[in-house]
Amino acid sequence: MPSTFRKSTVREYFESIVIAVILALFVRTWVVQAFKIPTGSMENNLLIGDHLLVNKFVFGPTASPLDRTLLPVRDIHRGDVIVFKYPEEPERDFIKRVVGLPGDTVELKAKKVYINGQALEEPYVHFLTPASDGSEVTSMDVRERYGPVTVPADQYFVMGDNRDNSQDSRYWGFLPRSYVKGRAMMIYWSYESDRDDFVDDGLGATIGRLFSVVTHFFTKTRWERLLHQIH
Repeated sequence: MPSTFRKSTVREYFESIVIAVILALFVRTWVVQAFKIPTGSMENNLLIGDHLLVNKFVFGPTASPLDRTLLPVRDIHRGDVIVFKYPEEPERDFIKRVVGLPGDTVELKAKKVYINGQALEEPYVHFLTPASDGSEVTSMDVRERYGPVTVPADQYFVMGDNRDNSQDSRYWGFLPRSYVKGRAMMIYWSYESDRDDFVDDGLGATIGRLFSVVTHFFTKTRWERLLHQIH
């Protein structure tokens, strides 16, 4: 009677781990990725310490109109909150809101955004100071006045919701379509922390930060923000 081949327990565990790692890498690369808010440029919509899930599939390329009908993909829309590679330092990820689409003319007057000459309604915007009356505004103050500029093909004009404290397209220009990583979907965890909590000064700081997160999990977690949909 031929002997029956049976995998060893070690091999079974090894194969299971390899498959799990491959699936995790696939999901992270093509489907969803975690992202952490390190600055206040999107306040008060997104806060420092918010941990997000980013849909990397929704803006994916499709081979045919049928693919676009069957798959949950779409074009980038005005108002989408997106994560992207910072054009001046592509190894860093930024998060901003899409304001101008390809072909749009974007202008900022007294902190108000105009698209193709029409004022844009932005209930999500936050200002640190009110707009000036125009008498003291200089052409260099892009927080008050900017443009008009026309967004090139396959590029976007993006801005932070915290308009007076955001390094965005007003400062570094248009965002290439190829740099977009995905759309922010929801907050899966939010931790109320100081800005210094996000500075890594070495192993000691990392251990201290981990200890702080564990010991203050219940008192500093913003429970009301968990599973909050991002709009």
